[in-house]
Amino acid sequence: MATPTIASALAVPRTPPVRARAVNAAEVRAMTAALGRVAPGDWSRGTACEGWTVRDVTAHVVAQYEELSRPWLMAGRVLRARRRYPHLTPLHGHNLCQVDARRSVPPHRLVALLARFGPRGVSAVDRVPPSVRRRIRLSRLFPESRELAEDSFDYLARVLISRDTWMHRVDICDATGQELVLREHDGEVVAQVVLDLALRWDGPPALLDLAGPAGGRWLLGRGAPAVTVHADAVTLLRHLSGRAPRGGIVCEGDADAQAAVMAARVVF
Repeated sequence: MATPTIASALAVPRTPPVRARAVNAAEVRAMTAALGRVAPGDWSRGTACEGWTVRDVTAHVVAQYEELSRPWLMAGRVLRARRRYPHLTPLHGHNLCQVDARRSVPPHRLVALLARFGPRGVSAVDRVPPSVRRRIRLSRLFPESRELAEDSFDYLARVLISRDTWMHRVDICDATGQELVLREHDGEVVAQVVLDLALRWDGPPALLDLAGPAGGRWLLGRGAPAVTVHADAVTLLRHLSGRAPRGGIVCEGDADAQAAVMAARVVF
């Protein structure tokens, strides 16, 4: 019997624009639904984002989509962050200014604002021609963006918008004890993380065997795997983001290859 071929993670296609629009819209709906299930007493719970409550994370997500439709707000918050948080990186300071902007807004209003600005932000991105999006460098505002797989607004539109919201939905579900509801679009988010991991991978060949509705099997590197990684897809993405895994990551194989897997990170 022939051995089944394992797809190279480098063969994962970058999300095309039409698919990205659908994934972005689906993730906005999923996040809005998750926030609608947060109990009144859970908004003040801490999350995996250090110093941020469920309410703070929600304010950040709302601001992300608001800035897509009102880009001058992003620029204004970057300038404000330089004055208010000069000791922080531009991105971190900007994110805190996003949260500061709505500290007095009640949680139920934040949910309504996401339902309003989420679709507007997705539509605003689609109105920018892809050729223009590719020329806009995120690092002009956030130097940290040079660490991304692609330093462009196009990468933000096709990959990072949904990835950031997705990971914060995981944060909120973890903090509140909600079940994380996974649908078809979640697999696209996971696959794009695997692609970005593969683009920076310099360790021994590794087979990712990811379980769950958003999982799959991919090979990092070339040649026979030196290590096989068994994990739920969401668990591995928590790990790659630098968050503490909830669930096991089992590595079978070479010790150096195992260490490379456990040291790996992807920007979220």
